Amino acid sequence: MKLRVLSYNIHKGFTIGNRDFILEQIRLALRETNADILFLQEVLGDHQDKKCRIPDWKTAIQFEYLADTVWSHFAYGKNAVYPEGHHGNAILSKFPIMDWTNHVISTNRMEHRGLLKAKVQIPATGQEIVLANAHLNLLQGGRDLQAEMIIKHMKPDEGIPWILVGDFNDWNKKISPKIEQHLGAKEVFKSLHGKYPLTFPSFLPTLSLDRFFVHGLTPITAMALTDSHWKNLSDHLPLYVEIDLPD
Repeated sequence: MKLRVLSYNIHKGFTIGNRDFILEQIRLALRETNADILFLQEVLGDHQDKKCRIPDWKTAIQFEYLADTVWSHFAYGKNAVYPEGHHGNAILSKFPIMDWTNHVISTNRMEHRGLLKAKVQIPATGQEIVLANAHLNLLQGGRDLQAEMIIKHMKPDEGIPWILVGDFNDWNKKISPKIEQHLGAKEVFKSLHGKYPLTFPSFLPTLSLDRFFVHGLTPITAMALTDSHWKNLSDHLPLYVEIDLPD
């Protein structure tokens, strides 16, 4: 069985520079990937102010709008809360989510970050897989502390296959070796292609900010989606990975 997984920072449904609101285009593009599991960062859970000012504001609960009828199961971790609403990370799945937890990994008052963990069961095989979605700080000191927190929260799941992805802001490649060394994981793109994927900015990617780690799983395909329409959506490019699951 092949498991299709996608990780994407959707930038709250706006193009780079917040010029246009393009959540509908993101929704259509995500459906075209036919992914089984979506890991999304910077997802609005509610925003009452913009709901009134933007004519094509589809819904303030973006993860429900994107899930639609394709991904019947979802989990949302509320990280940044402000008077108008909140945003965070989301996991959308075609498979039942058995349980989920959102761990706070914020290290300062300006950047509100979280590690969203969910456990799914693959109906065809009964196999359980832990899914983890994170968004790390812009500065190295914060990312170092967050890497320690992620290692602590993922350690109890050493006996279960897992996927850990997200916007790690790891442009200088200092966080990824720590995750691999302390959690017995491998970064999929480094493992398959010898280098991390360039994902930012989407229109001319020169920085590798996003990561895709697996533990106890076998990735067979990994690519950053670089087709032209993806370059006109969020400020990041999405990562798409196929994983081989034993029948």
